[in-house]
Amino acid sequence: MNTDVYESLPTSSVAVHMTAGAFAGIMEHCVMYPLDSAKTRMQALTPGSGGGGGVRAVLSRMVRQEGVLRPVRGMSVMVVGAGPAHALYFSCYEFVKNKLLNSRTHPELNLAVYGTAGCVATLFHDGVMNPAEVVKQRLQMYNSPYRNVLTCITDIYKSEGAYAFYRSYTTQLAMNVPFQMIHFITYEFTQSLTNPRHVYNPIAHMISGALAGAIAAAITTPLDVCKTLLNTQNGVHAQGMIDAIRKVYTYGGLSGYFRGLNARVLYQMPATTICWSTYEFFKYVLHKKQDDGKRGPEDENDSTGLNQNQGASSRSSRFQDMSVYLNKNAPTSVLLDVSTS
Repeated sequence: MNTDVYESLPTSSVAVHMTAGAFAGIMEHCVMYPLDSAKTRMQALTPGSGGGGGVRAVLSRMVRQEGVLRPVRGMSVMVVGAGPAHALYFSCYEFVKNKLLNSRTHPELNLAVYGTAGCVATLFHDGVMNPAEVVKQRLQMYNSPYRNVLTCITDIYKSEGAYAFYRSYTTQLAMNVPFQMIHFITYEFTQSLTNPRHVYNPIAHMISGALAGAIAAAITTPLDVCKTLLNTQNGVHAQGMIDAIRKVYTYGGLSGYFRGLNARVLYQMPATTICWSTYEFFKYVLHKKQDDGKRGPEDENDSTGLNQNQGASSRSSRFQDMSVYLNKNAPTSVLLDVSTS
């Protein structure tokens, strides 16, 4: 299957989006987990002897003082949480995006559609992911009293109740809703520049993902610091989002809201690169298998020709929409030529 046919393949398959999303989420969190552990320690208001310094210093101290496997402690909970969370995340995003794009009347509002779809997807993603985040960050802290994932879950439930797993949910949403809106808008906008035909293009997906992750991460770092405080309750205790905001300012001043900024950006850039490139790859492969399974040898040529025509039409429509958005004064004849080619 030629990559030009990528956009002509059916994009409403929930199973494809969920499977591709699950693989993308697991890959993202597993590959970047050691850096995430360093970020958690750097954001702690009372880091102790296990925190302080830059990313390299924190990671090397973790390995030296606590063993080679310490930076990946708690990774299993992210595998369990990230799979279903990202399956819902991407399938919901694709579903809402396609519904809104199909009903749109103003192409210049496409970026708002991407932001809205990202916002809705975040509600489902965080509902599944929040308990996993709590357990993960408790295990990542210096001198964590928990031996493993199971003990951590049991002890939290016994001492703090089920509420502890969702204590930071409002803060998580307050952070992730703007994060994902910025993330998806930046990704789709960058795609319109680096990959205007919207074909399967790994380099374009990686560049767009890296930029989207870096920009969204930098802007939402203050809320991520508050979320870490609510999840860990390490040394300093906070009961809600407002209380966390006050405690961060009390202990760290304005600069306290940007603890671990470098680590967060360094984590999110490759993380979103891995996530998007993995997602787009599996979506492409699964669509290919789905398409090959539906076609018989006798209609191979006819369906290939039809797919290519549909692909050209789909790409032309998206290219025309973005052209209108970026340059409303573009000559009418140019847009007519694109849409009728």
